[in-house]
Amino acid sequence: MKLLFKQRMFSFLDSYDIYDENDQVVFSVKSKISFGRHFQVFYKTGELVGELKQKIFKFLPTFEIYLNDQYAGCIRRELTLFKPSYSVDYMGWSVEGNIFEWDYTIKKCANEIIATVTKELFKFTDTYTINVIDEKDAIPALMLVLAIDAEKDQRDD
Repeated sequence: MKLLFKQRMFSFLDSYDIYDENDQVVFSVKSKISFGRHFQVFYKTGELVGELKQKIFKFLPTFEIYLNDQYAGCIRRELTLFKPSYSVDYMGWSVEGNIFEWDYTIKKCANEIIATVTKELFKFTDTYTINVIDEKDAIPALMLVLAIDAEKDQRDD
């Protein structure tokens, strides 16, 4: 399953639409006003399927991921000198590749590929392609990509 993560060019609050390979909106991501970043992910029918919440009062950025109102894991930035690093505690998955250039792979502990993420070039807004191998992993993979994007955006601010 291919998902296209397209950020909107002008938006007071961060919001995104996630499209399928037929350019149909599958998910909508909306931010909520809160201390720290807080995003809700809705299926095209309006059903809430996930949330991403930044833990405040942490020395380094930490984002918790919730699937269907249940805590599923978190991603936290690690303290390093030159190259930022992350600790991923989420579904037994790991992230390999160049997160900062948006070319990375999400894998299970047995080295099984869950999804690949690449940045589309020559677009008006940031657009990322998420190729998910098994459709049942689409929402969890999307939530992890959103967490990485939220940390990256915070670092860029």
